Amino acid sequence: MDVGCYLQRIGFPNAPATPSLETLKGLHRSHLFSVPFESLSIHCKEPIHLELPRLYEKIVQNQRGGFCYELNGLFQWLLRALGFHTQFLAARVFNRFTQCYGPPLDHLVILVDLDGQQFLCDVGFGEGFLEPLELKPEVEQIQEGGIFWLSLEGATWVLEHREISGEKERFLYKFTLEEKKLEDFYDMCLYHQTSPCSIFTCKSFCSLHKADGGRLTYIGHRLISSTGKERTETVLQDSEIPTVLFDKFGIKLKNFEPKDEKILPPPQQD
Repeated sequence: MDVGCYLQRIGFPNAPATPSLETLKGLHRSHLFSVPFESLSIHCKEPIHLELPRLYEKIVQNQRGGFCYELNGLFQWLLRALGFHTQFLAARVFNRFTQCYGPPLDHLVILVDLDGQQFLCDVGFGEGFLEPLELKPEVEQIQEGGIFWLSLEGATWVLEHREISGEKERFLYKFTLEEKKLEDFYDMCLYHQTSPCSIFTCKSFCSLHKADGGRLTYIGHRLISSTGKERTETVLQDSEIPTVLFDKFGIKLKNFEPKDEKILPPPQQD
């Protein structure tokens, strides 16, 4: 990996001399503002493989985005190259369409150990946090995109998003601190490319965070801009989609077929 090219891809000025929380926050923000969270390869019939050189070629050299296994998989490589101590964790996402948690290894996140503290990093989640969250329960962590709250249920951490302090809003995902390897996610990477229970299979989408805490999202035949509770939606014709993807997200595609179908609930999980 060429660290300089990766940093240039995310608009981060220079490689830091030593790891720090300020640098970690800056890298996390820069990644979210520059690299889309997207499912577009699946709808171009481009198989997704989790070997790091392939991810580097796709995301850095070809200016694409990806889903959690790709984005967090590659981001951990960058963090380690810059001297951060990291590990992969597995999470299960609460799907707002099906109102169910996904299966085990449904989502990949990163845990960073820094100066005696632990921080949750995630640059591969559409409605996530802009800056790393301190792994600390029962504390409201306020950012531009809302308030994030971690709680513990036995050995399981639960991440929640709130818009109003003190009021429960929406569960995002749950995870444990059991360390994982990238290859542990290979089967679920295939699942998310093929299953009718996966949002990535059922919906073609591409999303970028905005500096004000909002998001710009393409999905199916719609372009959605949201900030807080404000939301605007534009209906797109087939002929307009390639222009939108290039102008708004910097992405060029071949053999792309837009899709926005209903997601089936996954098999019952504990």
